Amino acid sequence: VQLQASGGGLVQAGGSLRLSCEASGNIFGTNVMFWYRQAPGKQRDMVASISSGGNINYADSVKGRFTVFRDNAKNTVYLQMNSLKPEDTAVYYCNAYFPLRQVSYWGQGTLVTVSS
Repeated sequence: VQLQASGGGLVQAGGSLRLSCEASGNIFGTNVMFWYRQAPGKQRDMVASISSGGNINYADSVKGRFTVFRDNAKNTVYLQMNSLKPEDTAVYYCNAYFPLRQVSYWGQGTLVTVSS
């Protein structure tokens, strides 16, 4: 499985960005798609997740501002980020987890920088 993340960039506080993560390869079966982020000097934290069954979870810090959704026809998961804050600045990574196969794949990160 290959994951290609895109959509990062520089935005002012209060602005919006949409990240995309396109999956290719053996992507069939039950899966959970995650967005993580890692700020400089900090650990990588889960931001949002969406399962193939439609279950969605968010980190408390992004609830009400970020929306995760997927287009299965395009094998793509998105992260719509609104009302961005400087503390949202991080490298954002997508991850695909296949629980039945017990395997997990990471995409390359995409940098989001929010200026104050």
